This record gives sequence, structure tokens and C-alpha cells, in this order.
Amino acid sequence: MQHKRRAWWFLAAVLCAPLLSMALLPLTDTSEARYAEMARMMAESGDWITPWFAPGVPFWGKPPLAFWSQALSARLLGMNEFALRLPSWLVTLATVGLIYSYAQAWLGASTARLAAIVYSSCVLVFMMSGAVITDPFLALGTTLCMTGWAMAARRPSWFWRYSFFLGLAIGLLAKGPLIVVLACGAIVPWLIFCKSGRPSVKTLPWASGFLLTMAISLPWYVAAELKTPGFLHYFFVGEHFLRFVDAGWKGDLYGTAHSTAYGTIWYYWLQASFPWGLVAIGLLLCNFASDHGRSELGSALRDPNTSYLLAWCLFTLVFFTASGNILWTYVLPTLGGFSILLARALQRFWNQKGTTTGKMLWCAGIAPCAAVVLAVLAVFRPDLVKSERDLVNYAKQNLPQDEHLVFLEHRPFSARFYSRGTAALVPRDRLMDTMDDKDTVYIAVPRELIDDIVAQINRPVKKLFVDKRFVLIAVPPEPAVGMAPKTYTGPNSGQSVR
Repeated sequence: MQHKRRAWWFLAAVLCAPLLSMALLPLTDTSEARYAEMARMMAESGDWITPWFAPGVPFWGKPPLAFWSQALSARLLGMNEFALRLPSWLVTLATVGLIYSYAQAWLGASTARLAAIVYSSCVLVFMMSGAVITDPFLALGTTLCMTGWAMAARRPSWFWRYSFFLGLAIGLLAKGPLIVVLACGAIVPWLIFCKSGRPSVKTLPWASGFLLTMAISLPWYVAAELKTPGFLHYFFVGEHFLRFVDAGWKGDLYGTAHSTAYGTIWYYWLQASFPWGLVAIGLLLCNFASDHGRSELGSALRDPNTSYLLAWCLFTLVFFTASGNILWTYVLPTLGGFSILLARALQRFWNQKGTTTGKMLWCAGIAPCAAVVLAVLAVFRPDLVKSERDLVNYAKQNLPQDEHLVFLEHRPFSARFYSRGTAALVPRDRLMDTMDDKDTVYIAVPRELIDDIVAQINRPVKKLFVDKRFVLIAVPPEPAVGMAPKTYTGPNSGQSVR
């Protein structure tokens, strides 16, 4: 009983730990601040059909489920970091609940608690649960599909019989048809090689289930194409085919194509599952080292439940092995099945050794503790974070009210979000056109360009604020011909710079 209470308290602590960073940390560039800015524009414009990458530029890269939830949360709780991150946390809680329900039904309450702890404390799950990101929504859809398929045969309630189709709908509105590939790509090979699993096909209400999926997801796709023609072609052909087969895909409209070596997804899995991926590898090596262990592995592979979880774990990794245009977040949908499988293996191992789950709880605290330490460090050292929150806030408090902040060459999404879209952008070749003979001009200059820009301006500018990436400078009016330049004393002015 004591170990049971300890496990529940530990799980609660791991799940609640992200709340601190959700409230304190600024939105970071690029992905988190980008999605937050699109949610902000959706909430303020009232356009619930098309997410906008920038004013006048529709975002065709992702469906809107995450943006809907983030925009709605911001409307209810205010336009702040916590409100925008809250949907990802709630979705992660729902995913943990599904994992626990599945594991409890098939493997017992003790293994279910351990599976929930393993999943929640994987470094990628922990980080994504407190971020403005779309991947937790895909993970929820995938987990709902995989648990729903298996649970429909064991507990054929209305919810579980329709969960597979509800998961497809969530995935279609979170990421697109990738959900069909990830779910069916795992289940179909399992059905082919596991004859005892084939009767599970008959437990699902296929006709009404697909109608439910289409009724939830299809209307948005139609509305999005009617509103911004060309969306469907770019989304299905570009995002779901060319992005997969072409590393560094040149047709990307939003600068998010990536180029990595084939097979990198396995390295990403090791990162994403830390520390539990290392535990799983160690456990697997221990089994291979003995005849008894190899015999147990063979028996486990012949078990339909184990092979089902293996299919869930491995298909996504195998699928993305042949793609170089990937991110480590692509691993997230696999971690539910991995957590259940590892929890089952750990329970068996501990039972053989005569020990308890409490012996490994310290391992589950590694990623959460490290994340909390980094969050606290970032609060005291905001210059370490890729975000322009403090720079924008400084400008709001110290610049004249009629002055808009201008960014040179590059305007991060965090600057757009925290300035509520008012931060302007000027290319370097137009810099001198922004200079005013009567008023002071305020410009955020990339740190690596500051010396060249000061030399180009050739005036006694002031450094007002410096963060990780930018230097905010004040450029005074050019003195009249024949007059010596005056020393500038702007709000909280710092060092003069020639």
C-alpha cells in the first residue's frame, strides 16, 4: 500500500511539474512562438477556419485543432504564456489516462501506474506537455486509435468501440492524414502476422465509425480550401509526400524544411525516451545474455498483446527511417506503446529479483528535475533564452508611446507575439531610409551585425537593451550642418556607441 501511494504521488508530481515553467518562461523561438502568434491572430481576428502565418499569408502546414484550443484558452484566460500552453498539458493528461486505462485492463493496476510514470517522465513528453506545440494532439489521436482498437475487444463500451475513429478525427485535425499512416501502419502488419488478433476487426463499428470521423474532420478541409484555394494540393502533396521523400524540401513555404541523415529517427528516439530508452536497452541486453532471458523474449513475442505494443512502438520509427526531413518530436506518438511495454518488462524483472517499483522511481525524476532546474535558471538568466519578451517589454515601458519597435533583417515570432503584431521589420538595404532628421529612431539589431550597423549609421547611437540575439539601439536625429553632435540621453540610456 505504501508503494502504491508513493507511485501515485510521484506521478502527480511529474504531471504537475511543467505548470511552473508554463507560467514563468517566455515563449521561445522558433516553433513555440510561431504557433503562439498564429493562435493570437486567430483569437483576435475571430477567423476560426484559416490559421495565418502572417497577415495576408495563410498557414497551410497544419490543421487548426491545436490553434483552436490555444486561441480559445487565450480568450478565456488571457493572452499569456500559461493560457497558450495549457491545452498541450491537458491533452497530455488525457493521453496518460488512456495509457493507464489500457494497461490496467490488460496488465493490472501496478503496471498501469508504472506505465503512466514512464510515459510522463520521458523527456520529450515532459517538455511537450508544457509547450505551445501541435505534437501532443497527434500523440493523443494515435494513442486513442491504438488503445481504442484493443480495448473495444476487451471492454466493448460505446466509448471504446468508437475511440479508434475519434482518434482518427483528432489526428486529421491535428496533423492530417499522417494519423492514418501511423495507426493503420502499426495495426495492419500486426493483423497479418498475428492470426489471433484478427477477430478484433469485427468489434469496431466501421460504417458509423467512419461517418463519425468524416463528420468531425471533413467540414474543416472543405471550408479551408474554399477560403484559400490551393490549400489541399499543398497540404496533401507537399506536406505529406514531398516533405517525406525530399530532405530539405525546397517547396516549403514557411522555412521549416529539415535535412538529416537517414535513420536519425532512432537517435531521436533515444533522446526523446530518455532516461527510459537507456533502461529498455539495458533490460534487453540482460535478457539476451542468458538462455532463460532469450526464452522469455521469444515467449513474449508470441503473445498478441506484446506484439501489438511492439507494432505501436516500432512502426513510426521504421516509417521515418527512410526520411531525412524529420524532427525529434515525430517520436512522440510511439512513446505510449513503449511505456506500457517497458512497464510490463520492468514488473517482470522486479518480480524475479524480489524488489519493488519504488527502486526505480528516482529514474523517473531525472528529466523533470533537470527541466525544472533549467526553467528556474532561465527565469534568473533570461538572456539565455531565445525569446524577445524582455526586449519588447523594455520597449513598451521606455520608448515613447507613438514609437513602434523596428527589427533589422530578422523579426522573430516572439517579437511579433509580445508586441501584439506591431513590431516592424526593415531589411538592411533599407535601413538608412528609416532614419529621421527630427526624431529618434529605435531599432533592434542582431548582435552579430551591431558593429557594422553602427559604422553604417555613423552617428552616436545608444545601446538601450541587450539580450541573447538583439541589441536595441536609439539613433538620434542627425545634427544640422555645422553643429557638433550632442550626447544622446534617451530613456534608461546606456553607453554611447560610435
